Amino acid sequence: MVPVLFDYDTLQVIWWLLLGVLLIGVAVMNGLDLGTSALLPFVAKTDAERRVVINTVGPVWEGNQVWFITGGGAIFAAWPPLYAVSFSGFYLAMLLVLLALILRPVGFKFRSKIEDPRWRTMWDWALFIGGSVPALIFGVAVGNALQGVPFSFDNIMRPTYAGNLIGLLNPYALLCGLVSVSMIVMQGGVWIATKTEGVVATRARMAALIAAVATVALFALGGVASSMIDGYRLVEQSGVDILAKTVAREPGALLANYAAMPWTIIAPLLAFAGAAIAFALVWVNRPGWAFPFSSLSITGIVATAGLSLFPFILPSSLNPAHSLTVWDASSSQNTLWIMLIATVILMPIVITYTAWVYRVLRGKVTDKDVAGSDASY
Repeated sequence: MVPVLFDYDTLQVIWWLLLGVLLIGVAVMNGLDLGTSALLPFVAKTDAERRVVINTVGPVWEGNQVWFITGGGAIFAAWPPLYAVSFSGFYLAMLLVLLALILRPVGFKFRSKIEDPRWRTMWDWALFIGGSVPALIFGVAVGNALQGVPFSFDNIMRPTYAGNLIGLLNPYALLCGLVSVSMIVMQGGVWIATKTEGVVATRARMAALIAAVATVALFALGGVASSMIDGYRLVEQSGVDILAKTVAREPGALLANYAAMPWTIIAPLLAFAGAAIAFALVWVNRPGWAFPFSSLSITGIVATAGLSLFPFILPSSLNPAHSLTVWDASSSQNTLWIMLIATVILMPIVITYTAWVYRVLRGKVTDKDVAGSDASY
């Protein structure tokens, strides 16, 4: 048996925090290229302008997928029941995300193969779909998780999902989806404005300003809506048996943690302050300085969702007692410990390499960089 430094409860909380870090990494880093793709047809009108925009993310978007892949892998390894229930329950939604994401590498690679305006326009809109649809669906998934998902377990712990794709598209979930789209577009707009110049940068600045206002307004509306819908409260839990607990479903429970732990208010404050400061910096034409604050706003939004749910990671609206929590849905103590060692070793390497790549590729992409080059997009 591998010697374990932390007790089981501590490891479970550590991995809940690490899952949050990974999801924030997905939202910030993948949000950069998803937002750029979503804005492509609107901030760039000519073929040359669109090649410039695509080349702002072309060298880095594949590296950004490390966060997405690692996040999915961490859910599978650290929270197996969460992976089983969410990926089966959200199967059709995840399939839509997968199909949309497939359009991105195909679009990046195929767009430049034929110099036909209709061909390139088709792939430009494919890239738009590949950026906007995942941003919307991810937000919708979070909105459904906050409300509770209709699943339950039988007596041999087989999960059953009683919902459907249409049911996922309920008003509150769609509101969360719009919050996701607005923050992703804000991130993409700030990035394009930072990496380009001239009319493209001007259009990107306007898009980032509109998206920042939308992010603040929609996030505030989401907070009001969260106070009105039913949430979940863990009344009692015995050990690690998923079915051995008592859960109450009651209005306003999503905000209970903020009353019980006042320091958690930092998360929504970061969301509002980050978007507001990013707006101000973009307004005075300092998008490079705005990028860390748009990232901070995304961090606050993702953290707000996680803190609102804690200790739940996926509540059950069908049978609240079958909800998954931090305490009963994790892998074994040894598994969490071995994964933590691997994370402590590998994550700094990934962060350092990513920072080095962005430093090497710093600077603006101009018309001259793509003019007459078949290698560029």
